[in-house]
Amino acid sequence: MTEEGLFDVAPPAPEPPSGDDLRPVTRGVVEDRPAPQGDGPRPPLAVRMRPASIDEVVGQDHLLGPGAPLRRLVEGAAPASVLLHGPPGTGKTTLARLISGATGRAFEALSALSAGVKEVRGVIEVARRRLAAAEPRRTVLFIDEIHRFSRTQQDALLSAVEDRVVLLVGATTENPSFSVVAPLLSRSLVLGLHALDDGAVGTLLDRAVADERGLAGTVTLDAEARAHLVRLAAGDGRRSLTALEAAADAVEPGGVIDLAVVEQVVDEVAVRYDRAGDQHYDVISAFIKSIRGSDPDAALHYLARMIVAGEDPRFIARRLVVHASEDVGLADPTALQAATAAAQAVQLIGLPEARIALAQVTIHLATAPKSNAVITAIDAAMADVRSGAAGPVPAHLRDGHYAGAQKLGNAVGYRYPHDERSAVVAQQYPPDELVGRDYYLPSGRGDERAISERLARLREVIRGR
Repeated sequence: MTEEGLFDVAPPAPEPPSGDDLRPVTRGVVEDRPAPQGDGPRPPLAVRMRPASIDEVVGQDHLLGPGAPLRRLVEGAAPASVLLHGPPGTGKTTLARLISGATGRAFEALSALSAGVKEVRGVIEVARRRLAAAEPRRTVLFIDEIHRFSRTQQDALLSAVEDRVVLLVGATTENPSFSVVAPLLSRSLVLGLHALDDGAVGTLLDRAVADERGLAGTVTLDAEARAHLVRLAAGDGRRSLTALEAAADAVEPGGVIDLAVVEQVVDEVAVRYDRAGDQHYDVISAFIKSIRGSDPDAALHYLARMIVAGEDPRFIARRLVVHASEDVGLADPTALQAATAAAQAVQLIGLPEARIALAQVTIHLATAPKSNAVITAIDAAMADVRSGAAGPVPAHLRDGHYAGAQKLGNAVGYRYPHDERSAVVAQQYPPDELVGRDYYLPSGRGDERAISERLARLREVIRGR
């Protein structure tokens, strides 16, 4: 199969005109054209409000502090290719344009959804011509969704990146360690962008309402509507501006964007839920009690309310981890594993995908056999310790590895369980005053039924009954 057939590209286009701003005429190239003027269509609000300088970038302070690699790139120092990974709407394309504009480099953009090897090579060829021109000019090549490029497509970039024919800026919503070939990774800085927090999204909204590039103060955004737009954004700045623009179009100039307008244009009502108020505590309480009561349907309802209202998914995950031990425990030993895995998934992928893992573990815990024997056991043991029931460690259990330990009686008479076929021996383990004290009392439900039977036999042997 030919390269054209393999990558389904358009037939060769006419040779582009010569000059400093050479451009390949290939499918999949996203042209860096200025915004239409006059009677032409106006660009979307999110495009108009794209930061024009590094000082306008919000939410990525960890990468843009003084001396940070990304700030140095944007300011034109230490040229290097970079792979930006992070959630949608966090500024990956914006940063690529800022890197390009820092030193007057030409900017070329490809989308991995539509570009193939031919388009990549076309951009590289134009970049080479720019470097060989009478007034050399370097090129920034921005590739969106670079994780969708095949190995062959990525390999086509290697030589140009290594020779700095192009300064590659790749953007991906996935971990590049799993989706970008190792040679390209080793030639690039890998920088992770964070989802925008509520403060950053609010800053974007306020700026868009007031700035001449945006709504220029022609409408007012009330506090309740602003809070709802922040929640709807879920850390995606572009989403917040898109919703704001739709709401602004629904009111007359000089009007007010209120909550009703936002709900009308985005087709999602505001969930009454204050993360610092009563709703926060009431809903999470109802969520846990529904799981404890083995009602997965009610638990899913409360989970949905929290997610839709913008609750921090990490908070939900933490509560599920606690609940797995507190109310399920060893009745289902896999419960804690499932909850911990869900918490890790939340950290790894975030919302909206993490809602699936949270729902899975919610159903798992709600339908699991229940036992509070673990929390009852540790609380009873701690209560005894606090009341003073913490006698000396029996001599045969003490450390006997240092010189003179045996003369003190330490470790003398200790029986090594593995010397017995059953690996269980009659031997005193607790302090004298706690001999015979049972802390762990299995419920007899789920896996604790078998644990209860085994524990009874173990206690008989250990205590020599």
